This record gives sequence, structure tokens and C-alpha cells, in this order.
Amino acid sequence: MAINLDLLIAADQQQITKDMGALSHIAAASPLETGSADTSVSFSGAMMNAVSEVDTQNRVASDKMADVDSGRSDDLVGAMMLSQEASLSFSMLMQVRNKVVAAVDDLIKMPI
Repeated sequence: MAINLDLLIAADQQQITKDMGALSHIAAASPLETGSADTSVSFSGAMMNAVSEVDTQNRVASDKMADVDSGRSDDLVGAMMLSQEASLSFSMLMQVRNKVVAAVDDLIKMPI
């Protein structure tokens, strides 16, 4: 079960990375200004940071669960909390991705 879940998560992460790569050319054309003249953050950079943070959370939760499964740790509550946090972060990231893809589709479908 855990292996299948890891495979599904990895496939979803690859899909997110692919989708963000496809949208990066749109985001690179108009970077967002953060307020100061010398600092700008692109949308694709912000999304890639979010993906890497969610991936890090997932890896930490997976390591913690593996420690509990193997008997190296008895912190089941901590492992479950990290797992739930990683799951919620991933769900939120998927919702943001879906909203961005829907917004880009709406822009593409707009009449000129």
C-alpha cells in the first residue's frame, strides 16, 4: 500500500513538474515584481519552490513512517502528523495547479 501511494505521489509530482514547465514560458514573459527594484520572483520559480517544499515534506514524512515501521522510532503520533501535513500540502498544491491550468485555459479560450 505504501509503495503504491509513493508511486502515485511520484507520478503526480512529475505531472506537476511537467505542467509547470509548460507554463514557465508564459510566466517568464511577465515576472511578478515584489516591490523592490532589484528583486523579482517569477511565477514558475515560486511554483517550483512550492513543489520542492511539498516534496521535502513528503520525504520527511516517508522517512519518519519508515522509522516507525522498522522499529527505530516509537513516535507514531509524530509520524502520522507529518504524514497528514504532507498530504494536505500536496492537496493544496494540486488545487493551486488546477486553478492555474483552468485560468490559462480560460485565457486561451478568450476571444480576441
